[in-house]
Amino acid sequence: MILSTGIRVGTPVKTKFMAPFIVKANPEGLYILDISKTLARVDVAAKFIGRANISKVAVTSAREYGKTPVEKFCELTGATQILGRFMPGTFTNPSLPNYMEPEIVVVTDPQADQQAVLEATRAGVPVIAIANSDNVTSKVDLVIPANNRGRKALATVYWLLAREVLKKQGAIKSDSEMLEKASIDDFETKLVEEVS
Repeated sequence: MILSTGIRVGTPVKTKFMAPFIVKANPEGLYILDISKTLARVDVAAKFIGRANISKVAVTSAREYGKTPVEKFCELTGATQILGRFMPGTFTNPSLPNYMEPEIVVVTDPQADQQAVLEATRAGVPVIAIANSDNVTSKVDLVIPANNRGRKALATVYWLLAREVLKKQGAIKSDSEMLEKASIDDFETKLVEEVS
């Protein structure tokens, strides 16, 4: 079921940072990410997030398709969301009204959310990033290799992460309890059709 969401379909570009997570290229020339490594990294990230003060976990997404998954993840776990353009100084300038000192920063895309990655690195805060085959992850502490551009793929990654974090927190015990709280569809950004 998870594979049908396109979670492991990368881009036609491969960086040296992401090479260890790539299994092969498909006939269309898209790199395919190793789903077992994705699931293992989700588990490691959840353990890490589960040990932190969840309200001090900042989850960012500059991408439109990352908005709903991040909102839903934060709603279920209690993490703090930062959506849209990341205001410079959020992690580094205490005089700003929206200044915060996160324990962990989770980014939807290290490229689109590079300001958040940069500031977290400067502040010595660990960064967890969902990274595609073409991402540069030199400033990322924990890479979750996955398609970070697809609506369904992002919904799936955040759903899996939320499920594991809730298990680590003791909020749920089984996958069926997670499905009662939210399905992958609930995490997906819906396409809005223009009304003429």
